[in-house]
Amino acid sequence: MTTQQKIPAHSPVVRDLIAALGDKVSTAPEILDSRAHDRSYHSWEPPLAAVQVSSTADVSAALRICHQHRTPVVPRGSGTGLEGGANTTAGSICLDVSGMNQVLRVAADDLYATVEAGVMKSELNEALIEHQLQFAAGPGIDASVGGMTATSASGTTAVHYGTLKENVLALTVVLADGSVVKTGSTTKKSSSGYDLTHLFVGSEGTLGVITEVTLSLHPIPETARMGVWSLPSLQQAVDLVVKALRSSLRLTRVELLDRVTVDALAKYTGYTAPVTETLMVEFVGGPSEVEDQYSRFAALAEAYDAAEHASTTDPEEAAHLWQARHDALPAALALIPGSASLTTDVCVPISKLPECILATKEDLSTTGLIAPIVGHVGDGNFHLAILLPPGDEEAQQKAHQLNARLLDRALAVGGTCTGEHGVGLGKVSAMAKEHASAIATMRTIKTSLDPHGILNAGKILAPGGG
Repeated sequence: MTTQQKIPAHSPVVRDLIAALGDKVSTAPEILDSRAHDRSYHSWEPPLAAVQVSSTADVSAALRICHQHRTPVVPRGSGTGLEGGANTTAGSICLDVSGMNQVLRVAADDLYATVEAGVMKSELNEALIEHQLQFAAGPGIDASVGGMTATSASGTTAVHYGTLKENVLALTVVLADGSVVKTGSTTKKSSSGYDLTHLFVGSEGTLGVITEVTLSLHPIPETARMGVWSLPSLQQAVDLVVKALRSSLRLTRVELLDRVTVDALAKYTGYTAPVTETLMVEFVGGPSEVEDQYSRFAALAEAYDAAEHASTTDPEEAAHLWQARHDALPAALALIPGSASLTTDVCVPISKLPECILATKEDLSTTGLIAPIVGHVGDGNFHLAILLPPGDEEAQQKAHQLNARLLDRALAVGGTCTGEHGVGLGKVSAMAKEHASAIATMRTIKTSLDPHGILNAGKILAPGGG
């Protein structure tokens, strides 16, 4: 059967896409299924077609056609999201930018690189090794630069290096009608014009499709020391972090793993840390500076009954220890074989972090659900992986209710409904609550840039006036 024979007669948009982009357009069921969803629990349907673009010109052509047909378009990078931001519907087109994987320029002396949207974080850092530079922002899991930019991703190093918002200098973006705009510059600062770059950073593909990103780079540190610390309670763990930050310690990373997470890791990987509340910390810089910072942290830790489980300056040993943090989600899922996870995050002011985490723990204890907690506590950001046993509809209902209370709790103390996962499908209602006075302005911007509402429809902003 030919490609043309596979196309339904009622899909003129697909025929026009094939006419313009040829075999970059696929309607094969196995391709559509694989491109239709991210890592979230949210529902999805196979799209009409998947377009594997390889250039900004391809994206422009595809969007121009979809704009003419008023057909929804869902941009997709590596599909590692957790809120359904890349999930497609039956009448949509998946625009897959993963093939746009070229590092276009490394300006080592100016500390920036320009890459295509499909470049993975690991690929960029591999290309930077010869320059003794790194792209330090972004999540621990490998992800595409375009996807990280679209969600304003964060991660374990944000307390030191910032989020994607602080690390994106310029963009190339294709708008809904296929027109191409370039934003920002490669200078360290500018007072020229509207800041369109940061309008698109975090817009989750609802305002335009990011095809090229210019990123800030940082020198690879001379020395890094990390440590794993065990504490008797969550209150003491979070209070220690607050004290360290107020003592002007320059933490590069500080991660919380609750005792449920540590127990899950012990069962999943044989992790040997005591099964209790745990902090993982890291300091970078010159050798003497790092030792001074770590010693000062250790002195503070004594006041909170913290015990050092492990410490190292060896990069391989440190990577092995940090792997436990990156294994937290699969370890959690292994607690209930066959389970899915309603994975959620919030971010609150640092001073409200102990209150919010402890209230969430207490709330969780009333539900009968299992939900390990981890967090980038240096930023006030923490995550729950609420486990959903297969076929357990009551657990799903309780999980959604627990998540709704968590979001309300964060907003009530001046926090946000998501620190880094993004809004996607799952947090549209919470987003409306959080930004009630600004939603109309956001909708005006959306309508101006995407008058037919084809870009990632239903994500971030609720349909209609909500």
